[in-house]
Amino acid sequence: MTLQELHDSIKDCQRCRLASGRTQVVFGTGNPHAKIMFVGEAPGFYEDKQGIPFVGAAGKLLDELLEGSGLSRNDVYIANVIKCPRRTTVTRWPTRSRPASRSCFSRSS
Repeated sequence: MTLQELHDSIKDCQRCRLASGRTQVVFGTGNPHAKIMFVGEAPGFYEDKQGIPFVGAAGKLLDELLEGSGLSRNDVYIANVIKCPRRTTVTRWPTRSRPASRSCFSRSS
């Protein structure tokens, strides 16, 4: 499966409660064949609005660091582990009483 096929298969995902709080799935951007990949945890407000990972304050810092290294976003691939923003200010890890929701990438979904 290519990245484009994977993106197409989850762009309208409604498999977990995170879908209700997002504008769009924030998949990834840059060169899919890059030797360097940056992976964040989850998209934030600005990423959700633009559909591109790392566009807020962290994205500005990343752009500066890339430029200082002689690279641009076109030279790397940038994505998040979670493709939908979490509308909470506190990271909540799965527990027995609060299991993780099924992943959009789960083959058994």
